Amino acid sequence: MLSAYLVRMIENHAADLTREVLDDLVQHPNTPSFHALSRDELHKRAFDLYHNLGQWLADKSEADVEATYSSLGRKRFHEGLPLSEVLYAHLLIKDHLRNFVRRAGVVYSALELHREVELNLMIGHFFDKALYYMARGYEAAQTEAAGRSQAVAAHAKHGR
Repeated sequence: MLSAYLVRMIENHAADLTREVLDDLVQHPNTPSFHALSRDELHKRAFDLYHNLGQWLADKSEADVEATYSSLGRKRFHEGLPLSEVLYAHLLIKDHLRNFVRRAGVVYSALELHREVELNLMIGHFFDKALYYMARGYEAAQTEAAGRSQAVAAHAKHGR
């Protein structure tokens, strides 16, 4: 099965893919807030995704994706990163992944082409869900922070 072969190839080249995406992320004009972040933290997230891609695509439930990416969205909010940059960073991760699949795919038949297309659809579906839950986590953290700010302001106004 070509898609399983491609997933294993991605997982085996996770370090190279991670290095490529980090080089892009820390200099891309659409992700300036990421330029100052710890490369170790960014490396851990990207490497985990690439290295465990088969698990993310086949074994992880919707609840797993929601928990992981909602938490990441909250974390990025508390780090002060703009949501647009957070989402763009994951688009870069997906683009590097799809470019790798395109470069690595060995298509000798219609069946192999179908499997490569199927893998790209699975990748797209996974990233769509991850981006959605990341945005929801980010927005939840934003709402909580706004509520705390309002509570502090109300307490200060009435507490005098």
